[in-house]
Amino acid sequence: MYFGRVVGSVWSTVKHPAMTGCRMLVVQPLTPELQNTGKPLICTDCTGAGAGELVYWVRGKEASFAFHPDEPPVDTTIVGIVDEVHVKRTPQAPAQTPAKPPAPVHRKSSRKN
Repeated sequence: MYFGRVVGSVWSTVKHPAMTGCRMLVVQPLTPELQNTGKPLICTDCTGAGAGELVYWVRGKEASFAFHPDEPPVDTTIVGIVDEVHVKRTPQAPAQTPAKPPAPVHRKSSRKN
């Protein structure tokens, strides 16, 4: 699931027959800190979200599951409205490259059978 904010709506008079009655909204993807990330996209809506609301959305085949038993040809769908966001991040230490394990040593056996 991804986090975003509804920033607009889309009206379409001609669309696939399976999408009749599906609302389409413009969503701006967000980071957990509510900063914009990426380009706005169009999502179908099964929750009744409105302009300015924080939402969760999904992409891929799962986007059509919200309309079960129908399977509209959609790629992104809003599946939840967010009430509150609490983010507590700890500062991360600089990434250190892990030490390489020593290469295995192959020795010929000096024992005779």
